[in-house]
Amino acid sequence: MKKQYLGAGLVCLAATMWGFDGIVLTPRLFKLDVAYVVFVLHLLPLLGMSLLFGKTEIANIKKLGKEDLFFYFLIALFGGALGTLSIVKALFLVNFNHLTVVTLLQKLQPVFAIILARILLGEKVGKNFIFWALAALISGYFLTFQFTLPHFEAGDKVGVASLYAMLAAFSFGSSTVFGKKILANSSFRTALYTRYLFTSIITGLIVLFNGNMGWFLKTTPDQWLIFVIIGLTTGSGAVLLYYLGLRHIRANIATMCELCFPVSSIVFDYIFNKKMLSPIQFISAGMLLFTIYKITKNQKN
Repeated sequence: MKKQYLGAGLVCLAATMWGFDGIVLTPRLFKLDVAYVVFVLHLLPLLGMSLLFGKTEIANIKKLGKEDLFFYFLIALFGGALGTLSIVKALFLVNFNHLTVVTLLQKLQPVFAIILARILLGEKVGKNFIFWALAALISGYFLTFQFTLPHFEAGDKVGVASLYAMLAAFSFGSSTVFGKKILANSSFRTALYTRYLFTSIITGLIVLFNGNMGWFLKTTPDQWLIFVIIGLTTGSGAVLLYYLGLRHIRANIATMCELCFPVSSIVFDYIFNKKMLSPIQFISAGMLLFTIYKITKNQKN
């Protein structure tokens, strides 16, 4: 029982750290190039892991088959590069306004993961999935636009940021599905190291071809400090805490613990940015979280 409490506490802590990152840390880097930010966010943890166990993991990577390497590449492409680029772009677009909306929309990830698992892996969907998935999407709409029609004007970037958040949810969901293909053949440490390695290569090439390597010289000491804090805490650190906790609790309990992410986002947005959701957005946020819980719970049963 004590291990279950410990596991739940670790997952809650990791989810809260992600909420802090999305509201407080990453948005502070909005003056930098998006691809450069994502590159450094993966490069710094990669360098740290390389010092600790890089030699061993490089040897493990060399033992992987071509199919496993291909799926690792897809995980890095979708979950690492495309997903992180999208969510960072979304956070930068709103410029400290509606940050909670962006982070909440990211919770649609299980919807896309289940759909893709059905298409790519032939997995069965849970009871009443279509109903709850539609309810989740409708809740996401009201969370974003409330009672207005969709708007994507240049002056109001919430709509565009919401699309990027949805793309991030789709990308992270895709990464989850691809991960099911290879985790049976690899340890978590190998999976984590390989993801950061491949993502660093992909985003590094994007930065290089766009001629943005000069951002290394433009980054201020305060921005480097934020990079280091994210790398040690809300980045790879939170991922490690999450999977350590997941060893001791059931998936449906982990789903409830993960609600600390959106709840903490609301709290941190109010504390640090003095932003509060409107009544209709609060109701929509509650409905969104409830539908995601029902989807995940039914899928596990």
